[in-house]
Amino acid sequence: MPLSSFKNSNTNRIYAIGLMSGTSLDGLDICLCEFVQTKEKWFFEIIEGTTIEYSHQLKRELIDSKNLSGEKLWKFHCDYGTWIGKQINQFMQSVKVPVSLIGSHGHTVFHNPQNGYTAQIGHGAYIAAETRIPCVCDFRSGDIARGGQGAPLVPIGDELLFSEYSFCLNLGGIANISFNDNQQRVAYDICPANMPINLIANQMGFDMDKDGSIAKRGIIDNELLASLNQIDFYRQKGAKSLGREWFEEVFEPIIVVNNVKPENTLRTIYEHIAIQISLSTNHKSTGTILVTGGGAKNKFLIDLISEKCTSKVIVPNPLIVEYKEALIFGFLAILYQNKTLSSLSSATGASVSSVGGCLYF
Repeated sequence: MPLSSFKNSNTNRIYAIGLMSGTSLDGLDICLCEFVQTKEKWFFEIIEGTTIEYSHQLKRELIDSKNLSGEKLWKFHCDYGTWIGKQINQFMQSVKVPVSLIGSHGHTVFHNPQNGYTAQIGHGAYIAAETRIPCVCDFRSGDIARGGQGAPLVPIGDELLFSEYSFCLNLGGIANISFNDNQQRVAYDICPANMPINLIANQMGFDMDKDGSIAKRGIIDNELLASLNQIDFYRQKGAKSLGREWFEEVFEPIIVVNNVKPENTLRTIYEHIAIQISLSTNHKSTGTILVTGGGAKNKFLIDLISEKCTSKVIVPNPLIVEYKEALIFGFLAILYQNKTLSSLSSATGASVSSVGGCLYF
């Protein structure tokens, strides 16, 4: 719940920094958060947030990191952690509160839970060394070791911080969702979102499809739409997650190997995303969908989702839109410190729920 609804000023407050670098490669999100715990619930406030855009060189290095040798990848892992620490130090120059923890997602290079491994770079030891603030990182590995997907990681935050909404939908590089079903938090990746949109927009010479203006000019290609909707992933039940490897191997070939005009390809992708989201939410005839992530700022995409979903779509204030995932990684660091279960087996498919993360002082 927002901290503005909490009135007791004498309760201890915890300050944490959350970090997120997503598959869309927009940059590093840094979020300063305040948390208060009562016997009944958690309250939060995002005090300040910023996104450090990646330079062209760093973005290229992150994209190409999957092709590095083991030794070079490990060095990049450490160097990138130091770079993150330096960005936090710069951010902290204007921070006037005592920050006790950093929670860092890292940047995903490999995510292959079917074969039992995942890798997020940005070494927490180097973040902690650079900032002199304890850093909790590597949130996925413990869950994967227990047979889970290692994702999604935000459902515990949705459950404890945003329980007033029927669904929490994040529109990042990948669209993911969480909701309460029979007293259990269920969550999974729905489909690619900004990844294919940005890919086609980039091919057309644009950084992004701002407000969906390009897609709005296109028309739906029904053959392409059918091909997308028939992807095997959508028929899988239970915990499931997506990564860049899957996108490049399965989704991308469908949208780039066709004779459809780029604006029509984009319009079709938008339709596909909205359909898949409606299939994940329309089992509830009424309710509310909290929408965050970069895609929440895409007016045309939000309009399409609103048309197809029976629940009311709610786009919150810009700080929550931009930094909800970073907020939750700061929160996950606190849950680690409290030894609270945070990787939920109901969401990830692991054999048991576990305390996610690894702490570096």
